[in-house]
Amino acid sequence: MFDGSLVAIVTPMRRDGSIDFDAWSRLLEFHLENGTSGIVVGGTTGESPTISEAELRELTERACAQVKRRIPVIVGVGTSSTAATVARTRWASELPIDGLLVVTPAYNRPPQEGLYRHYAAVAEASRVPVILYNIPSRTAVDLLPSTVARLMQFPQIVAVKEGVASIERVRELAAVSRAGFTILSGDDASACETMLAGARGVISVTANVAPRAMSDMVAAAVKGDRERAKALDEHLASLHRDLFLEANPIPAKWALERMGLIEGGIRLPLTPLSASHHAAVEAALRKAGVLK
Repeated sequence: MFDGSLVAIVTPMRRDGSIDFDAWSRLLEFHLENGTSGIVVGGTTGESPTISEAELRELTERACAQVKRRIPVIVGVGTSSTAATVARTRWASELPIDGLLVVTPAYNRPPQEGLYRHYAAVAEASRVPVILYNIPSRTAVDLLPSTVARLMQFPQIVAVKEGVASIERVRELAAVSRAGFTILSGDDASACETMLAGARGVISVTANVAPRAMSDMVAAAVKGDRERAKALDEHLASLHRDLFLEANPIPAKWALERMGLIEGGIRLPLTPLSASHHAAVEAALRKAGVLK
């Protein structure tokens, strides 16, 4: 159900930081027209730490109404509190969504048993499929393959977005995965190799600005066409790198503004892309064929 090139979509904002729902509609249509396999609302790239629950609900409701089940809509509900995450899980599960993305709790650094119980509580509360999300570089905790294997007993837990950029980690996950469990890359730079090693797709930042190119690369990699996948990925390599010159989604939002799809609004403590990086990001957009 969850495979291909899924976009960790930005939350478009006006200069004053308010959400621009007209731009939201444009972005959704942009992805529907350009081969994106799924929309992830309210993830890290969507500035999840600074959007309210009411805003997350409205973004989700509008996405569901516009997408109309043509591709999956997945909502990020993870917080550092199990109780708060379960509460979000319950109300989000009542919306016409296809799944939940649940990041590991950040900052409080739970042990593996705490992570297991956290996700077990979410699985028991959810009425829709759950994707685990492991990103130690942001959360300071690593959801180990052995814990993922324990969590596979819950039918609602169907996939993991793995942000550890290691082919060995993908192989470890594949070795413990039950039939039907999906491994997704959470790192654009290594996504091609990750999929060639057995992952079924990527939840991507690069797809925000180059959805068609990412879709084509992912399709080739998932089919095992190494030569085509690597050739397509080469044109995207600069984007994979330069969209992280500053904290995500700062460069992605600048790029989308440069493409004329959104205004440049972003919420503190994030700030607009430093002028010193403009040339590099623009060059990456041109190399990927996004700008002429």
